Amino acid sequence: MTFPAELKYTKDHEWIRLESDGTAVVGITDFAQRELGDIVYVDINTVGETISEGELFGTVEAVKTVSDLYLPVSGEILEFNTALEADPDLVNSDPYGEGWMIRVKITGSTDDLLSVEAYKELIGE
Repeated sequence: MTFPAELKYTKDHEWIRLESDGTAVVGITDFAQRELGDIVYVDINTVGETISEGELFGTVEAVKTVSDLYLPVSGEILEFNTALEADPDLVNSDPYGEGWMIRVKITGSTDDLLSVEAYKELIGE
């Protein structure tokens, strides 16, 4: 499993890449996609909404289960990765690249995000 050091992580297995313009890109970690198995559908209907840290922003459906997605920081959902509509498997094949899920305009603190070391400790890596 890979965990890029430049990303931040959450206890709910989302990753977040902080951009210099005050936005962030969010997806699920390599660990999360492996635990879920083959992703068959990503459901995100929150574009344009402002959501608080820790609140539900969508769901991801795998062959065996549906899992909730929680926003790592408070902010406005600016964009959904529409490539996932046609090819949800991108979450499995490239979770930190083409498998990203949303872009967010950050309005809250990023203090509760985990470093790569803290995330690896959380999952026992």
